[in-house]
Amino acid sequence: MPAVAIYARFSPHPDQRDESIDDQIRVCRLHADKQPGWSIVECYSDARISGASVLLRSGIQELIQDALAGKFDILLAESLDRISRDQEDIAGVYKRLSFAGIQIVTLSEGPISELHIGLKGTMGALYLKDLADKTRRGLRGRVEAGKSGGGNAYGYDVVHKVGSDGEPVRGDRRINKAQAGIVRRIFNEYAAGKAPRAIAHKLNAEGVAGPSGKGWGPSTIHGHRQRGTGILNNEMYIGRLVWNRLRYVKDPDTGKRVSKLNPESEWIVQDVPELRIIDDELWEKVKARQSTMRASRFAKDQPGYWDRRRPRYLFSGLMKCAECGGGVIYYNKAYVGCATARNKGTCTNKISMRRDDLEALVLEGLEKHLMDPALTEIFCQRYAETMNRLVSEHNAGLHAKRAELEKVGRDIDKLVQAILDGVPGSQVKDKMAALEQRKEILERQLDQAEEMPVSLHPNLAGFYREQIGRLKEALTDESIGGRAADVMRSLIDRIELVPAEYEGRKILEVNLHGRLAGILSLAMNADKPLDERDLSMDVVKLVAGAGFEPATFRL
Repeated sequence: MPAVAIYARFSPHPDQRDESIDDQIRVCRLHADKQPGWSIVECYSDARISGASVLLRSGIQELIQDALAGKFDILLAESLDRISRDQEDIAGVYKRLSFAGIQIVTLSEGPISELHIGLKGTMGALYLKDLADKTRRGLRGRVEAGKSGGGNAYGYDVVHKVGSDGEPVRGDRRINKAQAGIVRRIFNEYAAGKAPRAIAHKLNAEGVAGPSGKGWGPSTIHGHRQRGTGILNNEMYIGRLVWNRLRYVKDPDTGKRVSKLNPESEWIVQDVPELRIIDDELWEKVKARQSTMRASRFAKDQPGYWDRRRPRYLFSGLMKCAECGGGVIYYNKAYVGCATARNKGTCTNKISMRRDDLEALVLEGLEKHLMDPALTEIFCQRYAETMNRLVSEHNAGLHAKRAELEKVGRDIDKLVQAILDGVPGSQVKDKMAALEQRKEILERQLDQAEEMPVSLHPNLAGFYREQIGRLKEALTDESIGGRAADVMRSLIDRIELVPAEYEGRKILEVNLHGRLAGILSLAMNADKPLDERDLSMDVVKLVAGAGFEPATFRL
């Protein structure tokens, strides 16, 4: 009996209903009930998620993982665009399911082939483009009429009203007097020479809610001048509505939207004098100071400009504050500390730590503590147990498939013999077709079965420490230091800095969390990085010994 999985999805469009998932599953179940021998084993779904990307959907990702594990034979959906509207994504899903020997069937298109993938993928992409064009056309009409093109800015309230035809009138705004006062204050303080960080600190100390309803940060105030983001760059405050300054495209690797600046010739600019909050004189003062600051700090002919565009220090971006969960930054060349405490003043962890001390501690932890021989033995034992279980399950699954394939072959032989004995072919036609289909699926799955990963070498810890020693030496070599730093960073999931007291002094403890895939790749001298998804075993916690107190390490 073919095992069937159902997939359902509905988009975040306002016309879509939460009941859409249940409706799709119901019609798919009705269809499956009519098919001879079909058995539904699982239902997967993604609610209020766009069909433009598979990467960000947990339901489809779980479906693919289960498919590769051989948990079902047929994927059933209402239509192909429920799986994805993106040409690349739908082709990728089809390739992965075909590799696993799984057939895709939809109520709209029937059994899916390469032809469907090509045609429907193109149609889905064209539908998304047409939908985007129509949406932008409608928004442009609103903007040219002096109304909002979507969203709202700090300092304004959305006006809700109904037109004479009974339909809601969208795009109207009015000045929020309290927030407008904060906007004027920010402009005046910045023009007077106050830094965005100092302004944010003071607003947070006074309990003034920011645009998102949370605390203020420096970037909320200074933003990006060219992109028009941030309080100080919003031209709405001088009565100018600028629309289409940015366009958003999806990163094909992450599925996330990324903003890109449009040419100024494509901007739509409308005067809205009734929404002015800042006068021209104050605006020009702010722009003049911004120009001065930018010229001095970010001139491309200044030394170190391009260095700011990549991690400047060994562990940049990997450190977290244990108190608030925010990032830890380099205050200067010598010290690190909590970014939230420094920039917003809303975190109480104001303790700093020397950069060289931190780097020395982490390197020592990587070399001597993260793969301590005694604890590594425990880890290898746990790893071996997990691998043995997975191998056992894998082999049991292959054995069951081989046994089923033999049974299907015997059943086909019986039907052939029945026809030879005089039973009309019309009576066994459907049963024969179902058995032949199941036989083909099983043979494909058995042919494509992958070998399980190899076990760990008993001297894993020794290999690891040897590699770390080489990396530490390579960090000082200008020709290969950058590559060595990249490898070193790949071993670390995060570095947590925990405020504590030690002998009457306030200090930061270091909690180092290793990235299992990176560590094993290095220790096993693998040709390519191991996949994190292949290493989803129980966490083994390693506690540091003397000389690195107090710190804990984790694989």
